Amino acid sequence: MRTGKRANDVTRLPREDAMKESVTTRRAVPRRSRAFTRGVHHLALCTDDMKKTTEFYTRLLGMPLVHAMKVPPGLGTGPKNRGNPPYEEIRHYFFDMGNDSLLAFFEIPRGKEPAGNRNAIGAMQHCAFVVTPARFREIEARLQRHTIPYNGPIPQLPGLLGIYFYDPNGIRLEFACQPEDGNRPAVLPCVTQTKSEASHELRTIPDVDAAWVEEMIAALPER
Repeated sequence: MRTGKRANDVTRLPREDAMKESVTTRRAVPRRSRAFTRGVHHLALCTDDMKKTTEFYTRLLGMPLVHAMKVPPGLGTGPKNRGNPPYEEIRHYFFDMGNDSLLAFFEIPRGKEPAGNRNAIGAMQHCAFVVTPARFREIEARLQRHTIPYNGPIPQLPGLLGIYFYDPNGIRLEFACQPEDGNRPAVLPCVTQTKSEASHELRTIPDVDAAWVEEMIAALPER
């Protein structure tokens, strides 16, 4: 974990040694997704300090506030609650996290709920945002200026670097960079395996048969 000290020299993206270690030739994958969904509309998280959270995401992470509201009366403790936090007229703010997707926060009354365990079943372990090499350098510089501890840059999947840190609520965040993609990061080609690669891992799951494996890898390329 670092505060204001670089893990690697990222001034020469994408040719630095750490980048080279993470980069391999990636197979061509069709850009058209086969997924039923279009992507994330919004990710809703919880805070007990909306002021501090708003400052962090707008000033440090560059995610503009686009909508600020209070949950309408009756949707907290009343019978009309549709899964919202069980508190009346709490703040609910939305931030632009890029690519037509939103990051949202509910403000829980302070002291009413415990801090979350990111490693609990059903919890969010961390949230990763994709950025260009230039933005990757900038976010590390901002973390350094604000003396916010971070870990990275860390080579991960082939062609991918990550830098990790926590927001004011203890939520673990990652900024992910694909240096070889320059200003047009393509996430799917970076991570998509062949059928053979994925099936090798899937066969290690207990109580699965060949038909199940074939169904799960149907969307993957042969090579």
